[in-house]
Amino acid sequence: MTGVSLPRDQASRVFFWIALLCLVWSSTWFAIRVCVRDQPPLTSAALRFVLAGVLMALLAPRLRKLEKAPSPPPPRWLWLTAGGTNFAGSYGILYVTETVVPSGIAAVLWGIFPLLMAGSGVLVLGERIAARQWLGFVVAFFGIVTVFGGNLGGQEDALGPALCLLLSPIVSAVGTTLIKKFGSGTSSVVLNRNGMLFGAGLLGTAALLREDPLHVVWTWNSFLATVYLGAFGTALTFGVYFWLLRTAPASQLSLISYVTPILALLFGAAVGDGTMDTMAWLGGALVVLGVALVVRKAAR
Repeated sequence: MTGVSLPRDQASRVFFWIALLCLVWSSTWFAIRVCVRDQPPLTSAALRFVLAGVLMALLAPRLRKLEKAPSPPPPRWLWLTAGGTNFAGSYGILYVTETVVPSGIAAVLWGIFPLLMAGSGVLVLGERIAARQWLGFVVAFFGIVTVFGGNLGGQEDALGPALCLLLSPIVSAVGTTLIKKFGSGTSSVVLNRNGMLFGAGLLGTAALLREDPLHVVWTWNSFLATVYLGAFGTALTFGVYFWLLRTAPASQLSLISYVTPILALLFGAAVGDGTMDTMAWLGGALVVLGVALVVRKAAR
């Protein structure tokens, strides 16, 4: 798609929506922190995906009309896998670890997801990696090491949760790889709708077993953050991204992968979520550079 030349008015709309996605997704990391300060983490994650799943169910008929051709629904096992990995597993880990790990650090650590997908492309999907992409892997690896060499946002005992947080993008990469391999000809709208609702059910079950979701104390901050995450950070962004996949050049979409972590670092620093030392900024820059080398090469 990189050779496609868009009309000026459409190109302006594409730029606007890409910028909006970067801003919204970079702010969701701190919104999660707001939620888990007042709510049990699994309960908070379940509430987010209940709201997002219901909104996706309402939007699904309209979004399906945007698909290039009528696509069959995915097999049941695939959307069950998506719900268990991309939503329940990945976000369950993320919410639990963000009770300790500041939002900016979490965004940088989760930034390895595009690298994991590039690696899975080689191991599972039969893709090839160029020399520039290998360099990106090395640069991003040293970026992660640099982040762990700092004070991790100034939080005590953050090392263990930060290491556990790395499992979140790994779990998500497993689910996404299976979706790419077995779900390319199916409806992504149905897959995400069903996956979100199933993921919400799994998170809700885990919350009932380990927390006390029926006695959650709501504050205005946690309420607004939950609505924001479900409506804007999940349902709206998915709808926008779904449209962009069909209209925007891949090189422009790749901007999201390495702009969002830096914006999240800046946002976390601006609102005082942890103390970001030099190692955090340097490590974040290296991760972003590594992702840029990998993703832009793949986009071309």
